[in-house]
Amino acid sequence: MTMNIFAPRFIDIGAGASARIAVTLSKLGVQRPLIVTDPVMMTLGLIGRITEPLDQAGIHAVIFGDTVPEPVDTIVDAGVRFAIDRDIDCIIAFGGGSPIDTAKAINILLAAPEGSRMRAFKVPFAADVAALPLIAVPTTAGTGSEATRFTVITDTETDEKMLIGGLGALPSAAIVDFELSMSVPARTTADTGIDAFTHALEAFVSRRANPVSDAYARAALGLIGSNLRAVYHEPENRAARESMMLGATLAGLAFSNASVALVHGMSRPIGAHFHVPHGLSNAMLLPAVTRYSLHAALPRYAEAARLAGFAQDEDADQVAGAKLVDELETINFDLGVPTPEAFGIVRAAWDAQQEVMAAQALASGSPANNPLVPDAAEIIRLYADIY
Repeated sequence: MTMNIFAPRFIDIGAGASARIAVTLSKLGVQRPLIVTDPVMMTLGLIGRITEPLDQAGIHAVIFGDTVPEPVDTIVDAGVRFAIDRDIDCIIAFGGGSPIDTAKAINILLAAPEGSRMRAFKVPFAADVAALPLIAVPTTAGTGSEATRFTVITDTETDEKMLIGGLGALPSAAIVDFELSMSVPARTTADTGIDAFTHALEAFVSRRANPVSDAYARAALGLIGSNLRAVYHEPENRAARESMMLGATLAGLAFSNASVALVHGMSRPIGAHFHVPHGLSNAMLLPAVTRYSLHAALPRYAEAARLAGFAQDEDADQVAGAKLVDELETINFDLGVPTPEAFGIVRAAWDAQQEVMAAQALASGSPANNPLVPDAAEIIRLYADIY
C-alpha cells in the first residue's frame, strides 16, 4: 500500500499552550509575525492570550483583524494588501476556522503572482506553495483547520464556496490549547463540535481512507462522541473541553489524509447561498446523508457507532448502523440544530437553488469520496429531504 501522509511540522497540545507561542516561533526561526484574527477576538480581548507572551519575548506583532465568519475572497485580498506593506516573516492564525482558513488563503496568494485571484487555486488545482510559515491557534473545537491542508473560501462573484487544497494550506505548526475554547458560546460549541464529528466520520468511511487516517479517525470518534453533549450542557467542564479540542485536531488530521465526503460537498453550497454557518449546515445534513450512505459501507458506519459510544460492542452491524443514524438525529434535537426551514430559509428560495447547489457540490470533488457516490438528482433529493 502506498500512502502520502500530511501533518504540521510541530503541534503543541495542552492547557496553556498558547502562552508558549514564542517558543513555537523560535523553533521555526521566525520573529516578525502577522496575526490574522477576527473582530470578536479583538473586542473580547482574547487576542491578548498570544500578544502578551509575544510582547514578553520581545516580539512585536502586527494584526489583521477584519476576517468574517464565512471567509470570502474580498477579505483575503484585503489581507494580502495589508501583509505586503508589512515587514513580516510568518503568519499566526488565531480564532475559529474562519480566521485560520483566511490566513491560509492569504499565505497562498502572497506566494502567487501579483493580481492572482483565489478562484485560480480551487480544486483540482494543487495549491502546494505558500509564502511564509503559518502557525495556527484554534479557539474552537471544530474545524481541525490547524492540522489540515485545506481551506474553504467563498467567491463573492459566484456565491461558490471554493475548496482549496495543497501543501500551501498546511500550517507549519499548530498550538492546541483547550482553555481558549472555554468561553465559546453554546451555539458555536454545538456547531463546531458536530463539524468535528462529521470530519472524523467522513474520513473513516471515505473511499480514500487509509490505515493512518483510520487511526486518527478512530481516536477522534471516541473523544468527540463521548463529550459532545457535555461541552454543550456543561460549558465549564474542563475535561470535556480538553477531549473535544484534541478530538477536533485528530479529526482534522484524519480528513486531511483521507478527505471528507458527501456531507461537506453538500454543506458548502448551503453556506455560500444562505449564509448558514459551516458546522450548522453539516449538522443539518449529517443524519440524512448517513442514512443514504449507510449500506454502502455498513461495517464502517457500525464500527464508528461503537467507537462513539452510540452502539454496544455486541450489536450486529445492522443494529449499530441504525443506532448511529438515530443518535445523530437525537444529537441534533438535543443541541438545537434547526432545519433549513426553521433557520429561516424560504422554501421557494431553497428549491430555486437546489440544482446550482448540487452542481457545486459535485464540482468540489468531495461527493466522489462518499461510500455511495450520488448523481445530481440524488443530491437534489437529499436537499429536499432535509428542508
